[in-house]
Amino acid sequence: MSASDWDDRLSRWRDELELFAQLEDTPWVTLAQAEQETGVSRSALRSWYRNGEVRSRLVDGPNGPQRLVPLDAVVERAARSPRIQRRAERELSLEAQVTLLRSRLDQLEMRLAALESRG
Repeated sequence: MSASDWDDRLSRWRDELELFAQLEDTPWVTLAQAEQETGVSRSALRSWYRNGEVRSRLVDGPNGPQRLVPLDAVVERAARSPRIQRRAERELSLEAQVTLLRSRLDQLEMRLAALESRG
């Protein structure tokens, strides 16, 4: 397969994904994209669609069959997961701690500069 054939196939596949999103009024994304957007692991996503908690469809992708899930449904399902919520809270907590530490470091640097300018 030449590079231009590959690019054409990839372009057609992306066009199909856009068409699905327009028809359904919700973006259908690959499992990799859903994982990246929501932080939900692929194994959890697989479990959710296998258990019927999230719809999915199999489409021809540039590398063979590709599983798609509606992003909105994944976000809704993730919001109901206590485990995912706890992880998100920890990440927010860590983010807040980093922000606080940066602020304190800035204050210490200003105090150090003031002390150095006196002496």
